Amino acid sequence: MAPLPTEINDRARLSIFTWLCGCAALIFCMVVLGGTVRLTGSGLSMVDWHLLMGAIPPIGENAWTRAFEQYQQFPEYRLVNSDMLLSEFKFIYLMEYAHRLLGRLIGVVFVFPFAFFLFTGRVSTRLFPRLCFLMLLGALQGGMGWYMVKSGLVDDPQVSQYRLTLHFMLAALIYAYMIRVIIGLSPNLRLPQVSGLKYLSLVVLASLLVMMITGGLVAGTKAGFIFNTFPLMANQWVPDQIFDLSPIWINMTENPVAIQFVHRWLAIFVFLVISLCGFLLVRLNASKLATALGIALILMVFLQVILGILTLVMRVPLHLGVAHQGGAFLLLTLVSVVVSAFFQKLHTHNATQ
Repeated sequence: MAPLPTEINDRARLSIFTWLCGCAALIFCMVVLGGTVRLTGSGLSMVDWHLLMGAIPPIGENAWTRAFEQYQQFPEYRLVNSDMLLSEFKFIYLMEYAHRLLGRLIGVVFVFPFAFFLFTGRVSTRLFPRLCFLMLLGALQGGMGWYMVKSGLVDDPQVSQYRLTLHFMLAALIYAYMIRVIIGLSPNLRLPQVSGLKYLSLVVLASLLVMMITGGLVAGTKAGFIFNTFPLMANQWVPDQIFDLSPIWINMTENPVAIQFVHRWLAIFVFLVISLCGFLLVRLNASKLATALGIALILMVFLQVILGILTLVMRVPLHLGVAHQGGAFLLLTLVSVVVSAFFQKLHTHNATQ
């Protein structure tokens, strides 16, 4: 392999830009499908997984019967789904199978084009470590997914909220960093260097990620199925059960009441800070990009709050729960673009990053 170039031409940049946009789209689909798997209770249907084997689902009634018998040996069947029919098992199995297969597809779509671009001299010295880091995170995410599933194949047929949240947030980190790399390949996507607004965007990103962490804990503890009113919880602003667990700090990660309380009020804070950032971008009136991003931020955060409230008061129906999770990633997309565009360095014509 020839030495890596310090710069790449516009054609190579466009190729890598298009490839990474495709990878980001697949990750978004993976997140939406993951939410569907969780809300349909499909995540523990496949009780084993092999990296190179198992790419083909059971074929024929005998194979399906064997897979069902294997599932019946685990606690979820005995404690939750003891009356499940084979036809019902096929549905949850195929849901989880599609989720894992899409994960494999993302790996293939990333690794092979990366190798092609690398060996044809289209990856710069600056871009190479960033793509390697993305590949490392992707491999870690695959292992984290199985580590999460294993936590539900024991006595308690429920995945650990800690592992689920870590799995979810690792996906968010991969996605946000990929957006950063994509914007880095687009020198024209640059916002004016207004210091106050620039650093406010970092506060927005940090706040959004913290809220997504609490969202993962809500999902992992099924906290969305309690106190299905807004803004009060059981006719109280602060419910009595918020500090039921001891030591007190464990309530924030294991008490569904406290987790929902934190998530709903953190969402209000995120709504306010993102709306402020969007308003200031529009008011800046510095470029069409700034105005468009500002308007998009305001509209998307408003839609996400509405989706969150509807999801709560309607007790997490499948379509709203999945839309709310997808909305979080659409909001993450916009915020990541804003932060990346603020911290975009001024490039020469042929610079890659």
